[in-house]
Amino acid sequence: MPPVLELRGITKQFPGVLANDNVNLTLEKGEVHALLGENGAGKTTLMNILYGLYKPTKGEIYINGKRAEISGPTDAIRQGIGMVHQHFMLIPVLTVTENVMLGEESIHNGIFLDRKVAAKRIEEISKKYRLEVDPHAYVRDLPVGIQQRVEIIKVLYRQATILILDEPTAVLTPQEVDELFNIMKLLTSQGVSIIFITHKLKEILAVSDRISVIRRGQTVGTAKPTESTEQSLAELMVGRPVELVVQKKKAQPTQPVLLVKNLVIKNDRDRIAVEDVSFEISGGEVLGVAGVQGNGQTELVEAITGLRHAESGSIKIDGQESANKTPRQITEIGVSHVPEDRQRDGLVLSFPIKDNFILNTYYNTFANGIIIDEKKVNETAIKWVEKFDVRTPSIETPAGSLSGGNQQKVIVAREFSRPLKLLIASQPTRGVDVGSIEYIHARIIQKRDEGAAILVVSTELDEVRALSDRIAVMFDGKIVAIVPADQVTKEQLGLLMAGVPKEEVLGVFPQGKTKKGEKL
Repeated sequence: MPPVLELRGITKQFPGVLANDNVNLTLEKGEVHALLGENGAGKTTLMNILYGLYKPTKGEIYINGKRAEISGPTDAIRQGIGMVHQHFMLIPVLTVTENVMLGEESIHNGIFLDRKVAAKRIEEISKKYRLEVDPHAYVRDLPVGIQQRVEIIKVLYRQATILILDEPTAVLTPQEVDELFNIMKLLTSQGVSIIFITHKLKEILAVSDRISVIRRGQTVGTAKPTESTEQSLAELMVGRPVELVVQKKKAQPTQPVLLVKNLVIKNDRDRIAVEDVSFEISGGEVLGVAGVQGNGQTELVEAITGLRHAESGSIKIDGQESANKTPRQITEIGVSHVPEDRQRDGLVLSFPIKDNFILNTYYNTFANGIIIDEKKVNETAIKWVEKFDVRTPSIETPAGSLSGGNQQKVIVAREFSRPLKLLIASQPTRGVDVGSIEYIHARIIQKRDEGAAILVVSTELDEVRALSDRIAVMFDGKIVAIVPADQVTKEQLGLLMAGVPKEEVLGVFPQGKTKKGEKL
């Protein structure tokens, strides 16, 4: 029996960049095939070719042994290919049913949408694959994990038998990740085949049947998880030994640098997103913020960095009241910010890389009066491209042309390469490969040891636990616990993130007590 999917000799040439170089890949029926590679290795390009968003320069695609012509996503869907993107493609103000049936509308009496027929099909799919979801619920009211189920239902509704999951666990709690893996196992047991793209090596080893590694556009190896380790996969992906454990000494906190008191912030819908939040961070320590996305972390960071108005409360940075100051004023105090949404808040995508490197210092560090010192800009850009391993044909390349991980490296280079008192890193390694994660983590700890106060906001619990000296857990706009990082388990954090009262969490995990009789 031929493979469900076969990519033969796929090559994709862009101007100045060979993104895919004679890539071969097979997918068997009922298999989870993991695709692993560095940022810019060519994974996304390969999947965009499969889904019809790009046309290959050379190569062929076969589905069930027959050559397939895929000129666009519509062709891919007709061939049984579905893709769940890292950033959900859902409309919050519509119901689950309305989101799922978009583009596949059932019509009643020739003119009316037949929501009942669609809802019934959704219920059937939910039951078959244990994707419990209310067809009549509004997407805006659903937790992130349930929204992901809606995305999976969308592709199954279109009868997809080949499923591409792109970084599917990026915003999930550990419990939601376990639920997703159970769903994947059920899908494959019923004949669905899955291509699983992630940077999380533990997840690949836990859920995949085969692993293909792409490096610099070429397939460099295929392995079985039973014959692999995190270390061996990391080395195969990066091409060198990688330090997977964050090396750090015990923190030596100094004086408070960031002091937040009774902070109240509204979201874009004019609802309270952060409610009466108070905490402090001293120089020489890392405070990690853990929480499922959408529980106020975004608004908290935006208020501290001047991107959002604070309704009430106080934000003091290095002794200066900073609530509702402009981003430039806050930057000039000595604050660096790696934003959660790199494309919206971190880059000007149409600008070349060299200009993105100097967005917040062009007027003082790189200018002679009103004239930009182009020579200094170019020299600095070349140095940072090499130092931070930004994969780009040129410093003149627009930032929007880079892969997501390389866009992140541009921001990290800019924000880490100047003196700072406070570093705010929101999702600092989202979409970044293991080699770059190693580098970014090491630089964060270096800044801590140099005396900076560090605020790390991440949905990656392994990252929060590895970097933090203390961890604040946010749920529903409040900080529900602040705990020493070495005295809390991953399971505890996951339960706190899901809104389980800390007293109950301690009941389940009694080792969560910090001292005799003292609760977290």
